[in-house]
Amino acid sequence: MGEVRAKKSLGQHFLTDLNIAQKICASLSESGDGLPRDVLEVGCGTGVLTQYLLRRDDITTYGAEIDRESIEYLNAHFPEFTPRLAEGDFLQMDLRSRFPDGVRIIGNFPYNISSQIFFKIIENRNLIPECVGMIQREVAQRIAEPPGSREYGILSVLIQAWYDTEYLFTVSENVFNPPPKVKSAVIRLRRNGTLSLGCDEALFVRVVKASFGQRRKMLRNSLRSVFGNFGGASHPLFGARAEQLKIADFVDLTNWAKEHISK
Repeated sequence: MGEVRAKKSLGQHFLTDLNIAQKICASLSESGDGLPRDVLEVGCGTGVLTQYLLRRDDITTYGAEIDRESIEYLNAHFPEFTPRLAEGDFLQMDLRSRFPDGVRIIGNFPYNISSQIFFKIIENRNLIPECVGMIQREVAQRIAEPPGSREYGILSVLIQAWYDTEYLFTVSENVFNPPPKVKSAVIRLRRNGTLSLGCDEALFVRVVKASFGQRRKMLRNSLRSVFGNFGGASHPLFGARAEQLKIADFVDLTNWAKEHISK
């Protein structure tokens, strides 16, 4: 089996630096303390990260890979991995039936679907206690930034509601084949203690998205453009901008909106 061609349609950029691969592998916590043994690598590519995961005796590594050429390469080079390598789209995978006791996620995520990967992780948050992912640096900064920052946005709020986030390290574009046009970064998410937000969670997502929809405007204008004028009522946070709000503020706003939308 020869070299695997990186496919633009799949957002593939293959990591070539083994030191970075080892560092990503080491960023995943050791099993124990309630963390599941099962780890799912999303987008195994040519196995640069896979080889280090397979050497860890505290975890059992599974893979999800959509590219047939990569699957053939992995089967040829890591035959012991073949029974645990699934061909298919991670975004369509039923994680609950495959990993009923929980799973941790790791990978060099394709840039073009990294946000969708995180939304799937949020949906399966009670199954996934930890995630280590390499993504575009700007997205990593956005996820890890606290309130008050210019980068703080929809993804920051929706992920930080359920996970503690850490920006671990930056990765140069020169350690990939082909090199992407932007720098990358590795982040780690660890499930926080929140079991319920204490509000209508579907409405919470809508409120957060609406709040950042016109981020230069005050919340009054951003929210009214989506939800109407709330029967003329006003919330104390209406004079703020979305990036100034903490998770608890968005929860409060959601509960208030639920009361006032119908009016």
